[in-house]
Amino acid sequence: MPHRFARASLVALLVTLGFTVPAPASAATTAAATSCYDGAVTVHYGEVRDFGPYRTTSRCTDINMRVTGGDADYVVACVTFEKTGVCNYWTKVRRSWTTIATDVLDGTRFTVPNGVDLEGSSATIQIAF
Repeated sequence: MPHRFARASLVALLVTLGFTVPAPASAATTAAATSCYDGAVTVHYGEVRDFGPYRTTSRCTDINMRVTGGDADYVVACVTFEKTGVCNYWTKVRRSWTTIATDVLDGTRFTVPNGVDLEGSSATIQIAF
């Protein structure tokens, strides 16, 4: 009981003297500051044969993609890793972040083929890695 009283008295004294204690950073604030998506690159569908080459970073464990503009409802994407030269699998990507490759090691070089015809549609895309 005396310990609680001493602690409360100390807090009251510090507040009276004008001391403040900053609130701890929330998990959401910390996560937002180091988000995988912070380093996303923006590309325009149809401008080049392949997007990249890129090299994965420590920001993300996966390679993620989303459509951010244009009139296409979706695009279809895969990841071609430099080491294998083979497309991993095709994924339909819409306007929310979608994983197009999982558990990718940092420093891995890759491209994203631009091989699907949108039949006159346009798309602006972000890729986070």
